[in-house]
Amino acid sequence: MRIRRSILAVCLAACAAAAAAQPAVVRAGRVLDVEQGRYLLDQAIRIDDGRIVSVTPWGAGSRGGAQVIDWSAYTVLPGLIDLHTHLVGDISSADVAAPLSSSAARDALIGAAHARATLAAGFTTVRDVGTYRAHVDVALRNAINAGLVEGPRMFVAGAYITVTNGGGEVTGLPEGTVVPDEMRRGVANDATEIRFRVRELLANGADFIKVMATGAVFTSGTAPSAPEYTEAEIHAAVEEAAKAGTYVIAHAHGAEGIRNAVRAGVRSIEHASYLDDEGIALMKEHGAWLVADIYNGDYTEEVGRRDGWSEEILRKNRETVDIQREGFRKAVAAGVNIGYGTDAGIFPHGDNAKQFAYMVRYGMTPLQAIRSATLDAAAALGRAQELGAIAPGRYADLVAVTGDPLADVTRLEHVSGVIKDGHLFDPGD
Repeated sequence: MRIRRSILAVCLAACAAAAAAQPAVVRAGRVLDVEQGRYLLDQAIRIDDGRIVSVTPWGAGSRGGAQVIDWSAYTVLPGLIDLHTHLVGDISSADVAAPLSSSAARDALIGAAHARATLAAGFTTVRDVGTYRAHVDVALRNAINAGLVEGPRMFVAGAYITVTNGGGEVTGLPEGTVVPDEMRRGVANDATEIRFRVRELLANGADFIKVMATGAVFTSGTAPSAPEYTEAEIHAAVEEAAKAGTYVIAHAHGAEGIRNAVRAGVRSIEHASYLDDEGIALMKEHGAWLVADIYNGDYTEEVGRRDGWSEEILRKNRETVDIQREGFRKAVAAGVNIGYGTDAGIFPHGDNAKQFAYMVRYGMTPLQAIRSATLDAAAALGRAQELGAIAPGRYADLVAVTGDPLADVTRLEHVSGVIKDGHLFDPGD
C-alpha cells in the first residue's frame, strides 16, 4: 500500500483523535454509491464514534472542527468483505502434516500477521470459515476487537463440523500418527453428534457453523463430488444453530451435496464446484448465497506444481476449476445471490482482491463484483444495516483507490488507504 507522506502524518493524528472520540471528516474525491451504482463527487464523509454520521458535498463548513483526512485524490468505496478466509495458521503447502508441527499459540500469532495483511488490502471484514485447532479463530477475533491486534472485523466458525476422516480433518498422515483432540473438536458422525458439536462450538464463541457437506480438494483421501452428510444431518446443524440465533454455511463441491445443503436450510454454499441447473434452481428458490472461490484454482496449479504439492490435490484442482467457473457464470446469469469469498489461506493473505477480475471474466459487471464484496456480502452476513455501504449509521469502514474501479476492477488490487471503525490504518513504511 502506498500512502503519501501527508496522509501518513494525518494517520497518527487520526488514531489519537479516535482514541479521544474526536469526530473526523474524510474528504473524498469521489464516493462509490454501491446501492445506486454511481459516483458522488467531492464528498465529506463525517465520522463520529466509529460510525458514518453523514455524507454531503464538500463545502466551506464541512470540517466543522473535526480532523480532516484528505482523500480528495482518490475513489472511496465501502470497506471490502471476504466471506471465505482462513486467517489462522500457515497457508497451504506440500506438507500435509504441517498443521501438526505448529501450536495454538503459533497459529494465532501467524493469524495476527495474516489479519494485518488482509486489512492492508482493504478487507475490513471477513467471515473466517474454519481452523483445524478449535477456537483459535475466536481468540484472534477477540484480540482484534480488543484493539490488541490490527485486523479485519471477524465472524468465525470455531472449527469444522465434519465426518471422521472427512473434508475437515487432517488426513494423509503416516500410519499411527495421532491427531490431537483440539484438532478434532468438530468431528461428528450422526445427527445427535452434530447437535452436540454445534452447541459446543457456539458455547465457546463461534459466530456461525460450517458443515463439510462433501469431500474437499485439499483433504487427502476425500472426493469433492461425494456427499459426506445427508440432508437430515445437515438440517440437524441448521436447527441447532437457529436455536442460538445463528446460521450454517456448507462446504459443498458436489451437486448432490449442494442440493442436500440447500434443502436443509444453510445460508450459503461454499465452493460449489459441480453446481448444476437443479442446484441453481434450488438456490434461487431458497434464497441461498453462492460463495465461489474462482480465483485460487490458478494459484494452486501454478504454485502447487512448482512446490511439489501432491498429485492428488493437483488432479482434484484441475478437475474442478473449469466446471466451477462455468457453474458460477450460469448462477450469475440466473440471478443467484452471490457473495465474495476467496479461500484466502490457500493463497497468501492480502491477495484477496485478485478474485474481482475473475468474477468479471466469468459473468459479472464490475459493479456486481464490487457489490458482492460490499452491500451483498453484508446481507449474506445478516449485517446489511451496519456494513457494506457508505451511508449514515454504517460502520466507518472505507477504502481508497486510484482511478475508476468500475472501468478497471483490478484497481482494487492496489489500495491506497484503509479506514476501519473510523481509524485510519497505518501500514508502516
